Amino acid sequence: MFFKLTSAQLQNMISLLTNQANVQIYLLVNIYSGRHDMQLKELELIARQIRRRDLQAVFEAGAGHIGGEMSVIDMLTALYFHVLSVSPDAPQDPNRDRFVLSKGHTACALYVTLAKRGFIPEDEISTFLKPHSRLNGHPNRNKVPGVETNTGPLGHGLPVAVGMAKAAKLSGADYHTYVITGDGEMQEGSNWEAIMSAAQFGLDNLTLAIDHNRFQQGASLSDTNDIAPLRPKLEAFGWEVTEINGNDMSQIVPAFEHRGSRPHCIVAHTNKGHGISFMQDRVDWHHKVPSKEQYDIAMRELSEASS
Repeated sequence: MFFKLTSAQLQNMISLLTNQANVQIYLLVNIYSGRHDMQLKELELIARQIRRRDLQAVFEAGAGHIGGEMSVIDMLTALYFHVLSVSPDAPQDPNRDRFVLSKGHTACALYVTLAKRGFIPEDEISTFLKPHSRLNGHPNRNKVPGVETNTGPLGHGLPVAVGMAKAAKLSGADYHTYVITGDGEMQEGSNWEAIMSAAQFGLDNLTLAIDHNRFQQGASLSDTNDIAPLRPKLEAFGWEVTEINGNDMSQIVPAFEHRGSRPHCIVAHTNKGHGISFMQDRVDWHHKVPSKEQYDIAMRELSEASS
């Protein structure tokens, strides 16, 4: 049975439905935004916890690359606690996302993140660099669950990640591959060969993040082989490029979640030694261990940041 509506009745009905839809959309947006903000706060808290544990591990071991670890921890946190499809219960799941830490000298930050995520026991972090520990100065996939490939020699991680992404294309797998390099590491020619290949293969399942903290061992990037600006170079190779503040979780998360039709590079502008006042943007903290006094100050600053 059908009812004939007048023009005015029809207009009123459309207006009512539109208003109801707008209310629903408003509620959904606000609910999502509130949850999104809460997720960001949770991620920021986890990142601060990882920073404190990383600092403690380096101090106790008497060695480590603390400056670059502090700059990359926000990205590691976003990946392992929000973005990556991985499980500590099935670290070799063939459908898992892949992550490669190409700047392998910041391994301690990765170990602490893996421990926090449940891949290894948290108390094992105290064995970092100790005799017979599996937590070496550079990550080893044969020893540590969750590590996808051995890295250390710079310029090797991205080519391996390109191979992983290409393998997914060939096999029809739908996992995504992520890789983080240092900016000094981008001076390596092997990276640019990999970048060229990724564009040629159409690897839209590959995301590269460059930890652009502007310093490498012994010097600033601008005083050595300055490869900045990175964006036009990568775009010239056929990549999609996003530039973000790599220590701002609200920018990190959407950048890693982005999907397009080409390989994607995130140029993450970060601060060496981020979160610790006397370390921040100081080249000497690339590879340095704090004194007891400095350690206490740093732990206090990181604790105050979380309050």
